[in-house]
Amino acid sequence: MDRTVIAYVIYLGVSIGLTVWVARTLSRNGRVFLADVLHGNEKLADAVNHLLVVGFYLVNLGFVALYLSSDDTIENTRGVFEALSTKLGVVLLVLGVMHLGNVYVLNRIRRRGVMEREQVPPVAPQGSVAPSTGW
Repeated sequence: MDRTVIAYVIYLGVSIGLTVWVARTLSRNGRVFLADVLHGNEKLADAVNHLLVVGFYLVNLGFVALYLSSDDTIENTRGVFEALSTKLGVVLLVLGVMHLGNVYVLNRIRRRGVMEREQVPPVAPQGSVAPSTGW
């Protein structure tokens, strides 16, 4: 069997496995964070979590598929390892950047919500008004 094909099979297996593992880990552990960002709305947190996981799969698996091809022919076992290390290294960097981007955006949303909850009215209330009974 051609070494290039062997490198492709290994690359796809490892890349898909890493993508699935990272997505599951982020989904499981990110749910609590999302619930906090969304002020305890569990249903909304689950829905957003699921949408983020689907988007994560689409972007990462799309990138893995696009990055599969190579113009170089792999001549020996060393070439297999070098090609795999380059391709898998790039995939891992993309996974990490996507994760950090998601955390950054969600943390900004969370911080904005905390600031809104802690805001003090500019003037303290000075009394109350009785409700009117008509026009």
